[in-house]
Amino acid sequence: MTATPELATLTGEYTLDTAHSTIGFTARHAMVTNIKGKFLDFTGTLHLDGSDPARSTAALDVTMDSIDTGSADRDGHLKSADFFKTDEFPKMTFRSTGAESLGGDDYRITGDLTILGTTKPLTIDLEFNGAAKDPFGNERVGLEGKAEIKRSEWGLTWNAALETGGVLVSDKIKLNFDISAIKQA
Repeated sequence: MTATPELATLTGEYTLDTAHSTIGFTARHAMVTNIKGKFLDFTGTLHLDGSDPARSTAALDVTMDSIDTGSADRDGHLKSADFFKTDEFPKMTFRSTGAESLGGDDYRITGDLTILGTTKPLTIDLEFNGAAKDPFGNERVGLEGKAEIKRSEWGLTWNAALETGGVLVSDKIKLNFDISAIKQA
């Protein structure tokens, strides 16, 4: 697929604007409701190649201690040895290995997600939300992404059985990314 001339002008190096981006997740709790959370401390870079989107790359580093689900007790449990072991594994990382245009504003990026020292492939479907120059002169791009993982594949296996059947925390976790990135001069 050939990129449009407008897309070609976006080629460059970008840094995630963490004040205007969200790295979040959703997990099923007690088999009846969804609990949403996010990470408050992360950094990331993008190399966008508007002429050849397949040559685009992404890197993301998340501080696991920054997890926020709106409940201090739950956050503390997630940081503990039952889940993320943040003392031993302070970061979660993603490094892209490939990118492709799916047509229109849809893209797919593949890469390696590392949690608890375990690295597995991850595919993220992305929608390009546009580009703009903000009032401060920054050239920005916006992307929205989603993916699903089975947490057990990364060694996140803690759970509790429910009296009515099922488990307290789902194995399937939905990841979501709302990204605003600023082009570097």
